[in-house]
Amino acid sequence: MVKAPDKEIEMSSGPAIASLFGKLPGRVTLYEVGPRDGLQNESRPVPTADKIAMVNELSRTGLQHIEITSFVNPKWIPQLADASDVARGITRVPGVHYSCLVPNRRGLDSALQAGMREVAVFLSASETHNKKNVNKSIAETLAAFEEVMGPALAAGARVRAYVSTVYGCPYEGDVDPERVVELVERLRKLGVYQVSLGDTVGVATPVQVDYVLRRLLSFCPPEELALHFHDTRGTALANILVGVALGVTTVDSALGGLGGCPYAPGASGNVATEDVVYMLHGMGIDTGVNIEALVDCSQQVAAWVGHEMPSKYLKARLGERRRAPKH
Repeated sequence: MVKAPDKEIEMSSGPAIASLFGKLPGRVTLYEVGPRDGLQNESRPVPTADKIAMVNELSRTGLQHIEITSFVNPKWIPQLADASDVARGITRVPGVHYSCLVPNRRGLDSALQAGMREVAVFLSASETHNKKNVNKSIAETLAAFEEVMGPALAAGARVRAYVSTVYGCPYEGDVDPERVVELVERLRKLGVYQVSLGDTVGVATPVQVDYVLRRLLSFCPPEELALHFHDTRGTALANILVGVALGVTTVDSALGGLGGCPYAPGASGNVATEDVVYMLHGMGIDTGVNIEALVDCSQQVAAWVGHEMPSKYLKARLGERRRAPKH
């Protein structure tokens, strides 16, 4: 939905496409959001014990970053009402970073009390989406962040930020890239260590991603940005490839493609971790993730949520396993 000037598109998109197979990084970090961003959109409640088992299994796949829950008012997200129990119940593996979402100071206090040492705040680049999502204006949301940042950093916690609707809004349509730039600059000044750029409704295309990322990378180090794409229209992997080629090496994903899209019922949501891992490994890019262990985990989670997962690699691999000769 982002419309960049034609001349700028011509100038900015060519080098990224040309470098896709020439300047790719040796390693990409996967930031697993399935236990939070995935489960919060599921209609069937998942028992706390199963959520804990899910995080524990993910901890054994080689993933180094797992977002486990959200400390929000249960009235808004009843699926994650057991946030404190999940945070206290998981087995923390050395070298794995566990994070959670917090909307305000109250959520931060609950998260810290439950032992969390990395939290994330969130807002939208679209005023209308932000209002509908958190019932605040963007300015009010940023003011609330100031109440979170100081205490979080003082407690030794790291703070990440999500910016939603970076490439388009279901209510406003096109989103001005300069608005995204302003938000990223403001969030960095507040003290977040990384900003995850969300394609909330899955409308982005590679040229749009190239344009927005080049603008951000003109002042922001690539390690301070993360890619967060939804696969609603099937472009997530292509968009990730553009971002990785530009040097952004943190990618958000959800096992099995958990999540859905609230603005496109029945459509795929978060890009599937398996699909991202398969693509990157096939290109010689290491993730540290054991894809077979990930498939095992997704197969179990599918049983808990009560439906098939949208991941293309997962479906293909499970089909191969079923067809394999029995010994």
